[in-house]
Amino acid sequence: MRVEGEYDYVIVGAGTAGCVLANRLTEDPRNRVLLLEAGGNDNYHWVTIPVGYLYCIGNPRTDWMMKTAPEPGLNGRSLVYPRGKVLGGCTSVNGMIYMRGQAADYDGWRQAGNTGWGWDDVLPYFIKSEDHHGGGNAMHGAGGEWRVARQRLSWDILEAVQRGASEFGIEPRSDFNDGDNEGSGLFEVNQSGGRRWNTAKGFLRPALNRPNLRLVTQAEAERLIVEDGRVAGVTYRQGGNSVQARAGREVLLAAGAINSPKLLELSGIGRPEILQKNGIDVRLESQGVGENLQDHLQIRMVYKVSGAQTLNTLFHSPFGKLRMGLQYALTQSGPLSMAPSQFGMFTKSDAAMATPDLEYHVQPLSTNRLGEPLHEFPAITISVCNLRPQSRGSVHIESMDLNRQPLIQPNYLSTAADRDIAVRSVQQARQIMTAKALQPYRPEEILPGPEVSTEADLLRGIGDIATTIFHPVGTCRMGVDDRAVVTPDLRLRGMDGLRIVDASIMPTIVSGNTASPTVMIAEKAADMIRRGARLSAA
Repeated sequence: MRVEGEYDYVIVGAGTAGCVLANRLTEDPRNRVLLLEAGGNDNYHWVTIPVGYLYCIGNPRTDWMMKTAPEPGLNGRSLVYPRGKVLGGCTSVNGMIYMRGQAADYDGWRQAGNTGWGWDDVLPYFIKSEDHHGGGNAMHGAGGEWRVARQRLSWDILEAVQRGASEFGIEPRSDFNDGDNEGSGLFEVNQSGGRRWNTAKGFLRPALNRPNLRLVTQAEAERLIVEDGRVAGVTYRQGGNSVQARAGREVLLAAGAINSPKLLELSGIGRPEILQKNGIDVRLESQGVGENLQDHLQIRMVYKVSGAQTLNTLFHSPFGKLRMGLQYALTQSGPLSMAPSQFGMFTKSDAAMATPDLEYHVQPLSTNRLGEPLHEFPAITISVCNLRPQSRGSVHIESMDLNRQPLIQPNYLSTAADRDIAVRSVQQARQIMTAKALQPYRPEEILPGPEVSTEADLLRGIGDIATTIFHPVGTCRMGVDDRAVVTPDLRLRGMDGLRIVDASIMPTIVSGNTASPTVMIAEKAADMIRRGARLSAA
């Protein structure tokens, strides 16, 4: 085994969080940082062109190509489970939506004992990263690394959906990110000049010319080095060779909600029954590793429309394709610059809710299933998800084989409350589509179909069409109880030398998209790490 050398910090994963950590920690020239990425470079045209997400998901160049176990709540279906496999991680393949969630999400974390994680605590970290198109103010930042832009196109049919929603009390909102996201509007996106803006572009590239940062790609972590009850480094595989890198201060695990618990278990950290079943010696019993998986399940309703332009019709027209290509080449605008979802709504499944518990992603396109060809007729997708599901799943290894993905069991719709909200969300979406503002377009439900009407039929229909919205979190949650994997300062409970910094530490999922909350987590973690290093040196 080759010995790479010793660094102050070894970061595992150059994804959403890892790129942020690498930038912030190397701002101090005294810190020697090694950043390991199992995937390759993000210099792929379909990563840069926003609509390229269609070609990045399900592409082994950019996606880990994972699948869930068969899901009972989805009529036994196994879902594709996209995870970014390039620099920037999931910010290289996701929907680019800039969303923080609700103030109540973070206040809930704090009230559960996670001191320092309330809305007032985390808001400065959101602002610190941000380069907002509207400039800086009390809620937004200017000049940061994380660019937030307006979308560069509009669709008449989406404007009609907004007018229709207002007929049912869902009013337009100018800012989804001030702590209360109730209302409707166009999503703001992580783009720059009509191009995807991932954390590799925003945070990593500006840091790569620093002499105290070393980036190694195609380097898949095999296991953590544990010595004398402390995590002392990482063994990784590159080009068929095992390489050992040691961390004088800390290893920072930022491999995401699926691969972070995988690496812990391969290293002997986790639930003894899981480790022993796979022939792994227990180094640290940690009951919460791989548990508490949460995700947003989207119910993708499709409506055929008349007299409206949608991506379906443009995509199936040679002239439409030519026009889209020319428009993007000349102005970086038009359909090729679009995020998967342009228009969103946040509302309540029940008026008794304190804050919105439903998020709609409305798209001017449709397919039978994600990854399949667009329909040849004009249509829109009304995708609705329960923002705060009660269902909990798990992620656990099934083998010591590094190449084998862990068993992913989200357990969607496994609680009565989640099933009830799913039914009500479909009923609410159907009501919105009866709005007067939409009648000129004669919307016709295709999925799940108007014949699916009773509660039992609706649950079966939802099971046939629902899919992940790519927001897995919680599998190494922080907390103050014995089952928490990390403490509120993100240190591994029961063993020194390791912090976990990614979406896996969320105790509960946020009420919105998860990329920018993960950037915030990394910003806050870097601040805690640097502050701790200063104190230990004093």
